[in-house]
Amino acid sequence: MTISLPMYDWPEVRQATDAWAAGVMKHLGTPAKELDRTPDYFSLWRRPDLIFSQTCGYPFTHEFRGRLVYAATPHYAVPGCEGANYCSFIFAREHRPLASFMGGSAAVNNRDSMSGMLALKLVLAPHATNGRFFSEVLETGGHVQSMIAVRDAKADICSIDSVCVALARRYRPDYLDGLVEIARSPMVPSLPYVTGGGSDPANLRRALDKAFADPQLADVREALFLKAHSILAANAYDRILMLERQMEESGGLILL
Repeated sequence: MTISLPMYDWPEVRQATDAWAAGVMKHLGTPAKELDRTPDYFSLWRRPDLIFSQTCGYPFTHEFRGRLVYAATPHYAVPGCEGANYCSFIFAREHRPLASFMGGSAAVNNRDSMSGMLALKLVLAPHATNGRFFSEVLETGGHVQSMIAVRDAKADICSIDSVCVALARRYRPDYLDGLVEIARSPMVPSLPYVTGGGSDPANLRRALDKAFADPQLADVREALFLKAHSILAANAYDRILMLERQMEESGGLILL
């Protein structure tokens, strides 16, 4: 049985993440089990015994489409989130027209990220020419590293998930020193809670209902910025595919 919550598992909130997972498992009627923190969290999403996890919307709609089962969408009480939706913050070291970043360098967490890759492309696509606009892309491996790369002048621009921005503001404000917000991406559904491809999500949904209402988990939810959750329509995450398709049909866009 595999449980993983890798998306916002910063060291500062690791205890809260553990407690949230344990609380959900308690309401699921499943014995407590340690979170699997294997660095290759994509491998965990491929596990046939996956019972509870959270994934990024881009792999959910691409590589793992039809392979992971949607359970629910958490709501986050942070700027840049509205109900079940969220956006990314586009950061640079100075506020100037978006078109002026053409030909510069970008830091992206990875190339299959909604918040770090596609969000940046969607914001800058109207200003790109010939489908190419960055002279260099630094693949950092994480939003934290992308913020640092721009802060330390190793890249000119980055796109950061709004929950990660809130975590940085609360726990690591120095990572935002010298960064200015120059734009925000379109809203899309927040990172979904999922279960394995062969699982029925009904039991997990009932457990999440109870966990979000559990007063003993109130401090845990606050530490993780968790406010509520929704069960969205089956095609809600197709908005990501629609935005990507519209961008490609308007001229396409590649990072390098």
